[in-house]
Amino acid sequence: MRIFIIKEFLQIFRDTRSMIILFGIPIVQVLLFGFALKTDMKDVNIAVLDQSKDVYSQELTRKILSSEYFNLSSNLSSSKEIEDEFKKGKIREVLVYGEHFGEDLIKNGRADVQIITDASDPNSANIVYSYTQAIINDYLKEINNTAQPIAQIKPITQMRYNKELKSVFMFVPGVITVILMLVSSMMTSISITREKELGTMEILLVSPVKPWQIIIGKVIPYVLLSFVSAVIILLLSYFVFHMPFSGSLLLLLSVTLLFIVLALSLGVFISTVSKTQQVAMLMSMFALLLPTILLSGFIFPIKNMPVILQWISHLMPPKWFVIIIKNIIIKGNGFAVIWKEILILIGMTVFFIVLSIKKFKIRLE
Repeated sequence: MRIFIIKEFLQIFRDTRSMIILFGIPIVQVLLFGFALKTDMKDVNIAVLDQSKDVYSQELTRKILSSEYFNLSSNLSSSKEIEDEFKKGKIREVLVYGEHFGEDLIKNGRADVQIITDASDPNSANIVYSYTQAIINDYLKEINNTAQPIAQIKPITQMRYNKELKSVFMFVPGVITVILMLVSSMMTSISITREKELGTMEILLVSPVKPWQIIIGKVIPYVLLSFVSAVIILLLSYFVFHMPFSGSLLLLLSVTLLFIVLALSLGVFISTVSKTQQVAMLMSMFALLLPTILLSGFIFPIKNMPVILQWISHLMPPKWFVIIIKNIIIKGNGFAVIWKEILILIGMTVFFIVLSIKKFKIRLE
């Protein structure tokens, strides 16, 4: 028994895949969950529309910006600029001071400040609003020296794009992304690896069909099935959960099809470096599931993660697809706003298709 146990230890230590499963995956998971699973937010970009420009409005603005939670993105000159700033996706909140903010605060003992928040991500909107509310309360304590407050600032809240803070606005883009990424890539990688494992790939290679035709023939059925799955999710979101679709349906379906092709090309690439279906499934789950959930930004804000994870998130296709789908469905933006993200997805798709075809030929010819 002692010799057998020693032999088993040596066999495990010599197997690189076993060592990765035993130590590598747990360490990576702990680091990812530890750094990515944060609900707090810092360095949130906001805009300010100060129509009063008195001492009190400027003091409150400075107090908000001096905290670690907010950065000033722009000073607005009119309310017409608010919608454009939100559609650019650079800010999460706008503070609007009325023309007589300071005068109302001193003479009437009460002033209003409007807080307009981007609620396309309801969790983040609630967090940003609570931070702003807490800073306003601290400011009131500073200007009120008596036990009973003599001045009050009443925040008037407006949740842009999601007035009722429905969670469906958050999970629909995320669910579509996760399902399309995992199902498309995993099913494709397993399908091609199955041919290798069963020994039928050699039969295909000696046929008149070329390697690139084999790949396309394997991928096309999954493109159609995944696209139907995406359409079903969108229909359920609209008719069952009553999620409004503000943007172009044609643009949404086109980008969804592009993302499906990208996910399938990733699956083909995984299959070229996997010998068995189990290895292909493990690689798909580990390399795509966790990054899709943690680093795509649909649950946890990417900006609050360490810089290295932010850079890694730039390499994750789900991140760009989530940005695109939120802009189209929730904000109603068109191609002029999301063209950069679409170009990134196109570039990734071409890269993985070329890499997969090249790798496929090297391994099987």
